[in-house]
Amino acid sequence: MLDSSRRQFLKGSLGGLAAGALWGGLPASAGAPARGELERRRLGRTGLQVGVIGFGGAEIGYGGTEQGIVDRLLNGALDAGLDTIDTAECYMLSEEQIGKAVASRRDEFALFTKVGHWPELGWSAAGIQESLERSLKRLKTDHVDVVHLHSCGVDVLEKGEAIEALEKAREAGKTRFIGYSGDSVAARWAVDSGRFDTLMISISVADQEAIAETLPRAKANDMGVIVKRGIANAVWRYDAEPEQGYHKEYWRRMQLLDYDFCKDERRKDPGPDGAAGIALRFTLGLPGVHTTVIGTTNPARFAQNVELAAAGPLPAEQVAAIRARWAEVAQPDWVGQI
Repeated sequence: MLDSSRRQFLKGSLGGLAAGALWGGLPASAGAPARGELERRRLGRTGLQVGVIGFGGAEIGYGGTEQGIVDRLLNGALDAGLDTIDTAECYMLSEEQIGKAVASRRDEFALFTKVGHWPELGWSAAGIQESLERSLKRLKTDHVDVVHLHSCGVDVLEKGEAIEALEKAREAGKTRFIGYSGDSVAARWAVDSGRFDTLMISISVADQEAIAETLPRAKANDMGVIVKRGIANAVWRYDAEPEQGYHKEYWRRMQLLDYDFCKDERRKDPGPDGAAGIALRFTLGLPGVHTTVIGTTNPARFAQNVELAAAGPLPAEQVAAIRARWAEVAQPDWVGQI
C-alpha cells in the first residue's frame, strides 16, 4: 500500500528522474549508432525492439505538468524516434496525460505501466486487476506491452497471488508481458523465479549493487532489463545536501565516491564527457541492460539524451576505475534504491 507519506516521499524523490541502458549487450556486428540516431535493443525474451532511451512518466505526473507541454513533449519525441513509454498507476495524473497526448499513436510505441500502490486492496489479485483496468482506461488502450509489480517485497512475491494475477492478465490479453520493478533481494528473487519477462531496477555510478548481484542472473534468464535512476538523479547539481529522498541518499554516497567527473566545471558540462554524459554512458555499457526511461518536462530533452547516448561506451579503463572506486568505498547498506 502507498500511504500519503510514501506518496509524498516518491513525489519529492523524482525530480530529475533518469535511468540507464546498455552498450554491452549489442551484437558484435551492430556497432555504435550514428550521431543523433536512437539505437535499439531486443528486450530480452519479449522480443520487443526498443530504443535505448525511453520516456519515464513519473516527472510529468508528480510535477503537475500542463497537458499542452506533455502533448508537445511526447509527440515531438515520437516524431524524433521515441518508441518506449513507461508510467505507473501511482504517478498522479501521468497515465491520463499520456493517454490524452498519444493514445492516437498507440501503434508507434511500447507502453509499460506498474501496479501495486492503492489504499485498500493491497497486493491482492482483485487489487491488481482493478489497478490494471484503471490504468488501461486512463491510457486509452486495451492493453499494455509490459505491466510490472511495483516494488513489493519478497513476502508478497513468495505468496504468489500477485504474480498469478499478472499471469492471468497476460492470458486475458491485457498485457503482452509481465515484469517486476524493484531492487536488491526482492529483485533477485523475481529473477530466479523465472516467472517474469522483464526487470526494472536501479543502477548508476552511485547504485552498483545490481551489477554483480542481479544483472548476470537476469541476462542468463534472457530477461528484458530496464534501468531506472541511471544517472543517480543527477545529484552533482547540488552544492549542499538536498532534501528529496533518493537525491539525499545518492548525494551522500557521491561525497564519498568523489568522482572527478562530478567536480568543478565538469558537473555542469552538458556534453558526453560531462557528469551526465559519463554517468549515462557508464550505465549504457553494462552487459544485460536493454533500455533506459528518462523522466523530463523539457520537450528538448529527448534529442539531447539521444546525442549523449550516441557518443558510445566509456573506455574500458574508465569503467574499471568507476567500479574500483565503488568497491573501495561502498558501505554495506548501499543497496539498490527502490
